[in-house]
Amino acid sequence: MAYILVVDDEEKMQHLLSIMLARQGYSVDRAGDGRKALEMIQANPYDMVISDIRMPHLDGMELLAAIKELNIPCPVVFITAYATVDSAVDAMRQGVADYITKPFDEERILLTVERTLGISRIMAENIELKRQLKETSPDREIVYVSEKMTRVMENAARVAASETAVLITGESGTGKEVVARYIHASSTRNKARFVPVNCAAISPNLVESELFGYEKGAFTGADRRTKGKFEYADGGTLFLDEIGDLPLEAQAKLLRALQDKKIQRVGGNQEIPLDVRIICATNQELKKLVEKGKFRQDLYYRINVFPIESPPLRDRPDDIAPLAGHFLRQLSGGSDIKMTDGAVRTLTAYKWPGNVRELANAIERVMILYNGEGMVTAETLSFLRSAQSEPCDQNLIKLPPEGVQLEVLEQELVRQALEATGNNQSAAAKLLGLTRAKFRVLARIAADEQ
Repeated sequence: MAYILVVDDEEKMQHLLSIMLARQGYSVDRAGDGRKALEMIQANPYDMVISDIRMPHLDGMELLAAIKELNIPCPVVFITAYATVDSAVDAMRQGVADYITKPFDEERILLTVERTLGISRIMAENIELKRQLKETSPDREIVYVSEKMTRVMENAARVAASETAVLITGESGTGKEVVARYIHASSTRNKARFVPVNCAAISPNLVESELFGYEKGAFTGADRRTKGKFEYADGGTLFLDEIGDLPLEAQAKLLRALQDKKIQRVGGNQEIPLDVRIICATNQELKKLVEKGKFRQDLYYRINVFPIESPPLRDRPDDIAPLAGHFLRQLSGGSDIKMTDGAVRTLTAYKWPGNVRELANAIERVMILYNGEGMVTAETLSFLRSAQSEPCDQNLIKLPPEGVQLEVLEQELVRQALEATGNNQSAAAKLLGLTRAKFRVLARIAADEQ
């Protein structure tokens, strides 16, 4: 539903335009002069303004200038009985969306409104695009080769073609939002907005107003009508992350909105029909929350029509090296920085409690430590070995009953240490717990034996 403000000092003209627009399903407010209109525009998110030019207190041109100065994304259409070529050209230069002269017919008005609302949508989408660009992070792109992640993406592609509710589960940092964005981008809703909401980050007292919006005066500080995330996502996808943290009272209202496909703003009585696809995600076990009475069973069944589990990084080790390479390219501005086999082994041996998000942060740290020459080595990633909380097993090698050739074992360890560090003897010596001098002796012996 579009919200339109009609501004005219003639009561009859206000009434006539309001009737025309209301018959088409638009919600219309009215103002008798530019000053009152500016107050209403600052207090309410209108999709467009239809304004007379000659008015007391603040005329149409001054109103347009004030809207531009305040950077309010609201297109303006002028309607006047005193049109000249010069005034029309001047208005267009100032940024007016269109210009209609009195008398006019209803068809002309409605065509202008429809076209201008298209401009309004483009302005809103541009603001959303800028917001998403600011939020873009290196772990948003989907990079995988593992069988587990392949199955996840195959299921995501299948469900994208439907309107089915999806529940994505998995540990923090496994890329649940990335999967949700993929589903949206692969669906017929991809031209509309993808609106993410972190339920855990919203104060319990503000959940309803954040989701459903609120009317002016609904509570202290509500100085203007504000759309909620549901309205903002109309026609697109609403992604409710950490759905398990939603308070019970808000769960009941969310269930009602999903069942009726309508919402009411906080402090309002009007039911607003919406067309929104819901994708939810959680790192909690919702079944256990249902058993404890902390999550509504009926809501659980409503959102869990098509479950997708995003696997932890430690269960998809084949993806670690490709992801690390992807992050290296992004953080280096496209440069193809290689890793030694030892560096890859260090990455795959780490347990990654923070999953893909932790891997992205680790590669960012690598780029700070990297000197810009050669390859990334295991030594560059030594902070991962010290960060791993598991105690070191002192019996790494068990002597087999038939014994070993110590010299051969020493040579193999020297070779592996050099390979892991990109032939850096100081770093290789550190890996084996030796002084550089002693390591050089072993390295020389190993070289002579080859």
